[in-house]
Amino acid sequence: MSAIQDFVGRSLASGTSASVLSTIALACGGHFDCRNTLAPVNAVSHWVWGDRAIHANGPAWRYTAVGYVIHHAMSVFWAAFYEAWVGRSPQPQRPAAAILAGLAVAAAACVVDLRLTPKRLTPGFERRLSPWSLALVYVAFGLALPLVTLCRPRQRQDARAIPAAGAVADSD
Repeated sequence: MSAIQDFVGRSLASGTSASVLSTIALACGGHFDCRNTLAPVNAVSHWVWGDRAIHANGPAWRYTAVGYVIHHAMSVFWAAFYEAWVGRSPQPQRPAAAILAGLAVAAAACVVDLRLTPKRLTPGFERRLSPWSLALVYVAFGLALPLVTLCRPRQRQDARAIPAAGAVADSD
């Protein structure tokens, strides 16, 4: 497997972990803040469906599926930054360092999502959740990013470097 394929695979795995756990946090926040577990996930689909999605409650392919797909894609995007960060170390990651890296990437995602991104491209769920629930979502995201790293066998963690530009030789 090439270094690039390994990097993409690790990003997909970490991103999926972060997507699933942060979606659970979104559902919990939705339950408590707007009495609807799917409302925050639906809100993400405002990228496609506009402001109608922000107010959509309950399951609907149009809102729920599209919202989750967008959330998942953005989770993998941010996981690539996490994997790039932890992959720079030639040593296996210590649990505390991996967790701190995950939380730092989540904090960066939060700032970009909620402060630097134009309203049309924000996650949308921030318009349905309280500040406490939003914090829970980003903390869950940050704690989920290193799960795959921490569960990976030690011998696989030594080949975690980011592929250099032009490096396409197989590592096997």
